[in-house]
Amino acid sequence: MQLWPAIDLLGGRAVRLHQGRYDQVTVFHDDPPALAASMRGVASHLHVVDLEGARDGRPVQSALVRAVVEAFGPGVEVGGGVRDRAAAEAYLALGATRVVLGTAAVRDPAMVRALAEAHPGCVVLAVDAKDGLVATDGWLSVSTRTAVSLVRELADAPLGAVLYTDIARDGMRVGPNVEATARLARDGGVPVLASGGVATLDDLRTLAAIPGVAGAIVGRALYDRVFTLAEALEAAGDAAIAG
Repeated sequence: MQLWPAIDLLGGRAVRLHQGRYDQVTVFHDDPPALAASMRGVASHLHVVDLEGARDGRPVQSALVRAVVEAFGPGVEVGGGVRDRAAAEAYLALGATRVVLGTAAVRDPAMVRALAEAHPGCVVLAVDAKDGLVATDGWLSVSTRTAVSLVRELADAPLGAVLYTDIARDGMRVGPNVEATARLARDGGVPVLASGGVATLDDLRTLAAIPGVAGAIVGRALYDRVFTLAEALEAAGDAAIAG
């Protein structure tokens, strides 16, 4: 299973939100590009989110994202405010390996499909769920769509993965929603990138054992130094570049 360390950007700094709430922010690093550079040569992948972009519906911190991508090198996926094809292709042009779209998939699945067909394997469908229903607009709104139904609608497109986040667990270090993640991996028809709640190395081992789970995103547990990046890579079974 691939391990994706996370860098969430807000106000030019690397932060984590608690359950997606913008009024509950923990700052972990004042220099995101330096943080990305520290992971270069250790991890093969990096997950970056423009939280301001997610909230405002358009890329806001593009210059900072570019600096992070340049500091880390190949293997970065970027999300947050990517609501149209132009925004997605702009991130790919600046060096991102993959782009993450969530709200756009609910509002314009045809666009997401066309983008995936134009850039096979480079589009990640973000499914951020609360009580099984898909949330949009930076988690500020909850739709009536279920996670599985949204993924099934786009399962025949050449997506890179489905990024599944349980909002109630994100940034809380209470353990991932294993049952819901396994259900989506089983029923969705697209490899799943699990996110939200990873608290221990055993959480990573559990996710790695689920058929169809291709990767896991880890943020807060790394920054709280519950375990090291190298330990996380080993638990996930991701050889990466380490060692």
